[in-house]
Order: sequence, then C-alpha cells, then structure tokens
Amino acid sequence: MLEQNMKQQLKAYLENLKTDVQLVLSLDDSDTAQKLHELAYEIAELNDKVSVIEDNNASVRKPVMQVINPTKQTSMSFAGLPMGHEFTSLVLALLHSGGHPMKLEQPVIDQIAALDQDIVVETFISLSCQNCPDVVQAFNMMAAINPRIKASMIDGAAFQAEVTERNIMAVPTVYVNGEVFGQGRMSLTEILNKLDTGAAKKAAVSLNDKAPFDVLVVGGGPAGASAAIYAARKGIRTGVVAERFGGQVMDTMSIENFISVQETTGPRLAASLEEHVKQYNVDIINEQRVSNIIEAANTDDGYAHIYLESGAILKSRSVIISTGARWREMNVPGEQEYRNKGVAYCPHCDGPLFKGKRTAVIGGGNSGIEAAIDLAGIVEHVTVLEFADTLRADQVLINKAESLPNIDIITMAQTTEVVGDGTRVTGISYKDRNTDEIKHIELAGIFVQIGLVPNTEWLKESAVALTPRGEIEIGTHGNTNVNGIFAAGDVTTVPFKQIIIAMGEGAKASLGAFDYLIRTPAPTEK
Repeated sequence: MLEQNMKQQLKAYLENLKTDVQLVLSLDDSDTAQKLHELAYEIAELNDKVSVIEDNNASVRKPVMQVINPTKQTSMSFAGLPMGHEFTSLVLALLHSGGHPMKLEQPVIDQIAALDQDIVVETFISLSCQNCPDVVQAFNMMAAINPRIKASMIDGAAFQAEVTERNIMAVPTVYVNGEVFGQGRMSLTEILNKLDTGAAKKAAVSLNDKAPFDVLVVGGGPAGASAAIYAARKGIRTGVVAERFGGQVMDTMSIENFISVQETTGPRLAASLEEHVKQYNVDIINEQRVSNIIEAANTDDGYAHIYLESGAILKSRSVIISTGARWREMNVPGEQEYRNKGVAYCPHCDGPLFKGKRTAVIGGGNSGIEAAIDLAGIVEHVTVLEFADTLRADQVLINKAESLPNIDIITMAQTTEVVGDGTRVTGISYKDRNTDEIKHIELAGIFVQIGLVPNTEWLKESAVALTPRGEIEIGTHGNTNVNGIFAAGDVTTVPFKQIIIAMGEGAKASLGAFDYLIRTPAPTEK
C-alpha cells in the first residue's frame, strides 16, 4: 500500500509515539477491506507500539479501522481507505492517540476535555476533498482528548448505499448523535462554539478587553495576510480578524500561476500564509465575523470601532478591509432548495459523489471549463451551459474540454430553474437565447462556476463607498472615502481578481495605512 519513501517518513513520525496504539479492523470481503488490512499491518511493522486486532464484530460499518488508545479508551475510526487527502488525518490520529502533543492552546484542550456528554461523530468525506481533512482532524483531536467523543471518517465513495440513504450530496457532511451537525469546512473553534453553547459569550468578553490596534486587518485571505505582514514589519500593533484564515483560497484545488511556485494547492498556500504571518507579532483573531464598522470620526474615543457578530467590539486607529469575495449564485428557482442536494460549488470536493452520473457546469470561464474537465474523469457526462455566445476560458482549456467525448458545451444558454423531486436534483431547465425555447436536461448534479460576489453586505450601513456591484471603491493608496479605512483584494474595485494581485494590493493598502498613521495624531495625543 505504501511506497518505500512514505514508509520511511511514517516510521520517523511514529518514533514520537509515547503510548501503545491499537488498530482494530472490522472487515468484509471487498477490495477496500483487503487494502485496509494491508495498510494496517504495514503501519504496525513500523513501530512496536502499534498493534493490529482483527474483530469483525467491533463495528457495524465495514470495512473500518479504529485507532484506539487502550489506556485512555479514546477511539477514532476510518471507514474506507484513508488515503489521498485523508492520509494525513490517519497519521495525526496515530500520533495523537499515542500521546504526541497537539498544536492546540491549553484553554482549547481544557474546553474539549470539559465537554460532559457522549458525542458520536460521523463525517462523510470524499478522498479528493481538500476541505474534508480539516473537519476530520478537528473531530479526531477532540476524540483523542475526550473519551466521551467517538469520531468516524466515512468515505462516501466506499459507502454509496449509506450516502444515498441519507441523501448526502455534499462533503464534508457531519452527523452528531445521528443528527445533521453541519456541511462544508468547519474549524475546531467553530465546532466547539456549536457544541459548547457558552463559548461564544466567553470569547466576546475576552475580545472586548483587547487594547486598541494601530492596524486591524479584516479578512485573512492573501490580501489580508500580505497587509498584516507589511504592517507588523513596521513595528506597530497589528491584528487580523477573520472568519477563516486563508479565505476563498482554501477552496482552490490547483494554483499554477503564482509566480516562482510552479504548482501548489489553496490549502497549502493558505497554511504558508498563516505561518508567515505568525512569524511576526500579529494578533490573529479567527472564527469571528464582522458585522459593522464605525469610523474614528464618529466615535467618542477617536478609534474606529469594529463590531463582531459575537457581540465583541475591537478598536483600531486604522482598518484594512480585505474580506474577499465568494462564488456567485445563479439566483434561479430551486437553487437554494437543492443547495447541497445536487447544487454544488466545489467540483473537487463534491465531484466524487456524482460518480457515474450526469452533471452540468454553469459557466464557461476558466473555473467552469476546468471543473468540466475534472468532472469528466469521474462522472458519466458533463454539460457546460454558458450564457454568452462564446466561452471565456483560455483556449488551451477549451481545446482540452472539446477533446473529451463526455463533455457537451452549450452557449447562449440562460439557466432558468433547478428541478428536483423534493429531496435531490433531477434536472435543470434553460432558455436557448437564440430561439427563446425552454429546454430541459435530466441530471443529478449542478456545479455553479459563474464568478464572484464581494463580501460587503456588512458595510451597507457604513460610510464606506461601494459600487453598484458592491465592490469597495479605492484610491491609489488602497484608501477608501473614509479617513483611516483602507481596502485591498477581491473585495475592491481593483481589476483582475487574482491571488498575486490581491497580495500586492494588501501590501499597498498596508503602506497606505502606515503613511496615514504617521501623519495622524494618535487619539491620546489630541
């Protein structure tokens, strides 16, 4: 199962085990079970602290491998073969079960240990999903800390009957004690806030006590990370408040045009950004959504006030808004009703759930055609629907798509309705813009790839000027129309929404904010 270099790396990792770890196998006669059996014994051969127990009565779901600390009675399970993106989850499960320290702050560990209820977690994933490992690893860490928490990763492709029965059409999908807990990326902090209902209130009290910042960056994507680094290097008090560090980059599977880096993934780049920011004295405030901003000129203390949905208020002499953008929705009947029930926005994450089925991609730009090409290797058929009369994607991508026999491309197509049976998508209707005729395609999945919408709804009541499209209007220094408030990246009017451009814009806005600070007396100096 494992290549020799991977075995060597894993053997080195397993040297960190401090206590015994048991791999308990419950198998059937499937090919996946055979591979799981082989994987377990290969792991056990690498370290004496790892042993394998075969017990086909240990689990109803098969094939499954449980990672157990027999002393603490902690348990986490892998139903299916934890390879691909989930191999890292398996390695961390082994290490954490074996007593290797977690990269968690002690208050978080204490909060997890204090949860006083039995929690059974089932996380349905696909092995090609780049968002799933974060969720799996978060619950696994909780299970390694608190024996009352039992966490299971379930590969949807290996358990398709269960996926169909539960009507799961997006990953990750998490069940807690048999009830749907959430879908999509979730951080450990977000999970804890949901399980521990008093956590958000405690966090708000703590945030209110923070001293004012010189520069507070709102948003943790490429623009925000760049802005924070440039501000911190000036030696001024810098903070970042973000709903999730990395932003939309976390949902990008392949990045091939980031200068000097031939190829990387969004999660890998986001992790590098966060590590770079942490090299400086930057206060990172994660898992917090900003709800409003009041400029310094309209406050009693001379600081801008940044309001969070948790109830906390942060203060800063200057603010850099870099909240980015999100995927644009079709805004047609049925889209919201069947969201995550056949309507999806991440082909890499959810594509494997539509294996052997007919799908559509909405949008003929680079994202849309790339999605169609990726899906073509998994699904039965892909229909690309493009509103305009020509595709907007790069010619090399168009040539590739046109060469694949299971991709059809329809231009001058206006999507009019998502059709379903009440539980899942069954088709899509569109208007032929050449004839005005309404046509229908029977399919199981629809992947929407039609551009971006700036995340500025929270600014509607503020004094910050927005364009009719909702983008923040900025000047040559990243400045907005409000003194002390700057903006950078995809949330602004800057053309060409690209990672490398966002980083440059973040640096520019940060330098603009610093120039503003050195020319503006601090509130205490007035």
